[in-house]
Amino acid sequence: MTEETIQDEMIAGKHPVLEALRSGREINKIWIADGAQKTLTQPIVAEAKKFGIVVQFVDKRKLDSLTPGVTHQGVVAQAAAFAYVEVEEILERAKERDEIPFILLLDEIEDPHNLGSILRTAECTGVHGVIIPKRRSAGLTATVLKTSAGAAEHVPVARVTNLAQTIDKLKEAGVWVAGTDLSASQDVYKMKFDMPLVVVIGNESKGMGRLIKEKCDFLVKLPMLGQLNSLNASVAAGVLMYEVVRQRRSL
Repeated sequence: MTEETIQDEMIAGKHPVLEALRSGREINKIWIADGAQKTLTQPIVAEAKKFGIVVQFVDKRKLDSLTPGVTHQGVVAQAAAFAYVEVEEILERAKERDEIPFILLLDEIEDPHNLGSILRTAECTGVHGVIIPKRRSAGLTATVLKTSAGAAEHVPVARVTNLAQTIDKLKEAGVWVAGTDLSASQDVYKMKFDMPLVVVIGNESKGMGRLIKEKCDFLVKLPMLGQLNSLNASVAAGVLMYEVVRQRRSL
């Protein structure tokens, strides 16, 4: 059976999905129809578990809508439009440029439009790479690529299984971790960002997770002078990225 691709990112059918997994292709998510034969889906579930890929069981109509006109056999996978990188490659990128590392870590940003906008600003501000989790996060989909206006082709994105462990590894590499949180006592404009730095942006509604917040070396907040107490995640990320740029340009 040949691989069926919808809009360059959907793979339909048992064999195409299984082969994509075994070949090492980057897969964002897999959907399996409720009631699908276990003999058909068990190898896919096992392979997905091995790579930490999210598998969701849904109504068959969901799969029909994802791959209109294509025989999916109750299995559809969403492939990454671009390959992800390793965290070490992001650090190496900064080293090759002889620049102080500047990395974004996104704690469960779920809206693909937000992710695309963040990648666009990251490219404009010289961010060396972006780190996202495999679960409960938007991935490199066609929507993200379109929203990023091509920036996703130039900003390396690492997709990791465990954000907390990734933060520990970054700290071991000498990188400081700044979390963004409304409860922070430190104003972002009073903080220095002249060190190797990871800026953590939290989920659109929940903010950073408790464990991620505890892992941060320090927390900062943007001043809120109006009636609302929060900004859109991509807007907040943009303000923070340009504050880092402003400070580093003055060094």
